[in-house]
Amino acid sequence: MSFARISVIGSGAWGTALAQAAALGGGEVTLVGRDPLVIDDIARNRRNSRYLPGLELAERVGASAALPASDLVILAVPAQQSRAVLGQFAAGLAGLPVVLSAKGLERGTQLRQSEVLAAIVPSAVPFVLSGPSFAEDVATGRPTAVTLAGDDAELTSEVAAALAGPTFRPYAADDRIGVELAGALKNVYALGAGAVDGAGLGASARAALIARAFAELTRLVVRMGGTSTSLAGLAGLGDLTLSCTSVQSRNYRYGAALGAGRSTEAIGLVEGVATAPVALELARRHGIDAPLVEAVNRLLSGTESIAEIVASLMARPLKRET
Repeated sequence: MSFARISVIGSGAWGTALAQAAALGGGEVTLVGRDPLVIDDIARNRRNSRYLPGLELAERVGASAALPASDLVILAVPAQQSRAVLGQFAAGLAGLPVVLSAKGLERGTQLRQSEVLAAIVPSAVPFVLSGPSFAEDVATGRPTAVTLAGDDAELTSEVAAALAGPTFRPYAADDRIGVELAGALKNVYALGAGAVDGAGLGASARAALIARAFAELTRLVVRMGGTSTSLAGLAGLGDLTLSCTSVQSRNYRYGAALGAGRSTEAIGLVEGVATAPVALELARRHGIDAPLVEAVNRLLSGTESIAEIVASLMARPLKRET
């Protein structure tokens, strides 16, 4: 199947980075956005000066406010905006493969991104793109490996090949649910890891949090229909480790600000903040013990300090590790 015409809905940093990667892989790419200044900048200057200043886009990248005829569509908007954006472009997405790249769960409905897509455009074919990746790294051609998960093995491999380029390597996988959940939940744990560092609790504490987060993540994902095998790969351990250790992660920076008692206003809203209460609701619904998800929610509520939360975690009854 040919995927020569690729559209990326969302002209922010992540959408622009994915458009650049797809174009370097040989596709004719259109960035679809609603900001006329950004669209004009891309169309005239081959730049997105607002979101990725200094980056010259490939000649195969164009821009439009409307969704053109496409063989493949990538959705690159924040998770809480997906429903509205999908509704706006629903007619043009019917029957198409749609790659979902937001890492978050919808508040109110508790739905994954592919479930939101199914509700709005039932005939669309969902794929999930996740893994350790930052927009700047992808856009500037730094080596990046991610996971692309879909339900049809052959078609997933074809879509992965269409998006692959000299520095962007998607590995095909079949555990769409597990990959999707891992991508959403790791942002919650990144908030916690950032808070540990922001409070100056030390590298040992952060390493312990990451290890226990991986165990908790595994329990949650497996109970909700994913597989533990996926969690050992890029979308699980890889993305969790990156998001919990790098200041490039906005979720980590947000958590660090909370842990240090600083304002988060300059960071803005991050996916983990919206997903944390949803993750807690899902854990309770499925009967999963998720003390770290609970701890992050307590931190976000502002009712307890990071020191109080850590003290309560350390006071939990001792258990065998596995």
